Amino acid sequence: MAPLFLALCLQGDATLYEQGRALYFEKGCNGCHGLKAEGMTSYPTLANRAKGFLAHRLEQYRSGVTETQIAQIMIPFAQPLSDAQIDALSTYLHEFVDETGEGVSAKFQTWGDGGS
Repeated sequence: MAPLFLALCLQGDATLYEQGRALYFEKGCNGCHGLKAEGMTSYPTLANRAKGFLAHRLEQYRSGVTETQIAQIMIPFAQPLSDAQIDALSTYLHEFVDETGEGVSAKFQTWGDGGS
């Protein structure tokens, strides 16, 4: 019975992950944070960050609280999110797996002028 329970738990997580993945693209998160949640220009990397941190930030943005001026752009994106959507998004980002196999290095940085 234990293997069946484990399989059902893993299936539930995969569903939440897939819901988060769909939301990430549906809500346009990839426009600023990248196709692999790797971050772009001044927008931070979200892939593989702590789930609690991600959920907390989305909840703050939803309530209109930001720590920086640039983060204010997140308020209109987060305000319509439900608790379930925040859970799905933070699960997807925390458990992010690059399906192309290319990976996202934790050391990857997007600042600078491209090396010119």
